[in-house]
Amino acid sequence: MVGLVLVSHSADLAHGLADLVSQLTGAEVPVVAVGGDPEGGLGTDPDRIALGLAEADTGAGVVVLADIGSAVLAVRTIMAEQPSEHVRLVDAPLVEGAVAAGAASMVGSDLESVAAAAEEARGAKKL
Repeated sequence: MVGLVLVSHSADLAHGLADLVSQLTGAEVPVVAVGGDPEGGLGTDPDRIALGLAEADTGAGVVVLADIGSAVLAVRTIMAEQPSEHVRLVDAPLVEGAVAAGAASMVGSDLESVAAAAEEARGAKKL
């Protein structure tokens, strides 16, 4: 299964979303939450993001979703320092993209399809 890494400035947000996605997809889809700075406050931690990428990768690849600004920059920096054809940072809304990506991974979609599902969630209407 394609793994997911959810990067947020808030540990609570990242972990809550990971719980939601895991409940919807089951235990087969690896979902790793990376939120907050090293001291437990708001921010990002590149070292923990790198560890999260490794943890989520079971061989099928990893889709990364990030909330805002420096979270995206931190992921891009890691990807530049440790290039991999098996990691995709997607331009998608964090919550809807994570749910869509999790569902696509759960049914066995490949890395490109899981990334596309997350990005397509950008246009999903709620009302």
